[in-house]
Amino acid sequence: MSDTLANLRQKIERARDLRSVVSTMKALAAVSIGQYEKSVRSLDEYYHAVELGLSVCLRVKAPSADVADVMDAPVEWKVKKDAGTTGAIVFGSDQGLVGQFNDVLADYAVHKLVALPGKTKVWAVGERVHDRLADRDVPLAGRLTVPFSIKAITPLVGQILAQIILSGLEGREGRKESGERESRARRGQAEQGGGKNGLQTLYLFYNSSKSGEIYEPVDQQLLPLDETWRSTLAKLPWPTKNLPEVVGSGPETLRTLVREYLFVSLFRACAESLASENASRLAAMERAERNIDQLSEDLRKTFYRLRQSKIDEELFDVIAGVEALKGPKQQKGRTRG
Repeated sequence: MSDTLANLRQKIERARDLRSVVSTMKALAAVSIGQYEKSVRSLDEYYHAVELGLSVCLRVKAPSADVADVMDAPVEWKVKKDAGTTGAIVFGSDQGLVGQFNDVLADYAVHKLVALPGKTKVWAVGERVHDRLADRDVPLAGRLTVPFSIKAITPLVGQILAQIILSGLEGREGRKESGERESRARRGQAEQGGGKNGLQTLYLFYNSSKSGEIYEPVDQQLLPLDETWRSTLAKLPWPTKNLPEVVGSGPETLRTLVREYLFVSLFRACAESLASENASRLAAMERAERNIDQLSEDLRKTFYRLRQSKIDEELFDVIAGVEALKGPKQQKGRTRG
């Protein structure tokens, strides 16, 4: 029984240490949620400002104008029903202890991608969601590392822009060609798809934080920047009665705003995913705390019960010994009498 008490004492101490670790992770998750949610709120305002800027540029330059000509980039592709590849970037997590965060997102992405025509190419941001998608036989094109801070999101977005979205631009910076040859080259590239990845459309899948610990999977079509996209932006109402004018080079301004649009869309998706990941981790840590507290309480009760049982057993042994010693003495007393 002493071994059992010793084992219970060790389990109680381990549960206490584990609860300390869980409390620390819970505090870190709570702090991270605040940072990422603040970043998302700031990005919402900036995203709206970029959209307004694009709206002005697309009003000045006819909505039917070729954005690819302005961008010098394959950001507009002619959609064909029998050709091209649908790309998807799924933002998940590298670390565990996030509950059903990656499973829910993977199921949502698979459900959406199955309904799309043509081939699919999927990039997973995070080892955990990469494994979940692989288990569901999703055609994976690569895996990216999840950033662990707000500052680390920018390099990830740059990597996505360079390797996935603008990969067809390698070696084209600074090249001066005639306008007619550039236009033909871009149109040919548009016919074939987005750069060497051959993407026709591109979707973003990520978990979006709603309120507190609640999140849900969402998707956003990032590409192509087609006629529908241009028309929608061109119709955005300006917040005041005085419409602004584009000063300087209109194409250069449009090029910059489109790049900002792509950058902010990716940054916001990643930031929302990180906020949702930490919200899920916070909920998981709170559940773990409750479970550990319940386990510790059960262990303490079992420990006290066993210890009392041992004490009672020792008392019974003492009483039995005393009674055994009293028996011969009482018998001798009766014999003498």
